[in-house]
Amino acid sequence: MDNMNDVKRQTLAMLVDNEPGVLSQIARLFSRKGYNIEAFAAGPTENPGVTRITIDVMADAPHTELLCNQLRKIYPVHSVKWLNAESSIYRELMLVKVRAETSERRNDVMQLANIFRAQIIDVSLQTLTLGISGDADKLSGLENILREFDILEIARTGVVAMERGTATINDESKERGEFSYGKNVL
Repeated sequence: MDNMNDVKRQTLAMLVDNEPGVLSQIARLFSRKGYNIEAFAAGPTENPGVTRITIDVMADAPHTELLCNQLRKIYPVHSVKWLNAESSIYRELMLVKVRAETSERRNDVMQLANIFRAQIIDVSLQTLTLGISGDADKLSGLENILREFDILEIARTGVVAMERGTATINDESKERGEFSYGKNVL
């Protein structure tokens, strides 16, 4: 990466076959090209044979386009989209457990949860666990405020993202050839 000033967090979304080894192929591509995956999320789609993967990577525009083109060449990858922040929706999930040993502390944490629209998902005599979804700034904001309450544990997902409006990730232009890696193609 020549010009470090243009390097920023880029989000790539892709549809891949739901089969063993696909994630390994994708991770190897990023590793070979010298990129670290900053955030990763994968899950089922409306089609049980297809998984949607969202990956955040630090790169400039030319290198991001190169990564997209290289990903499209991997057989189990159906489509790849480089998502634009202005025309996409981004969400992340965070679970955070804080120490709250007094009723006053629990009330303070519950008030913060209400302000951030977080949910109290577990209560004990010593702790409260909150669940919150939103953009990364919202989650980081709550995390920073909760630091005064002695955070015991945090679990954050990677970003999931989707384009706004009628645009979809589906790419019907990629040919699915006769080589199916053990699948029967009719």
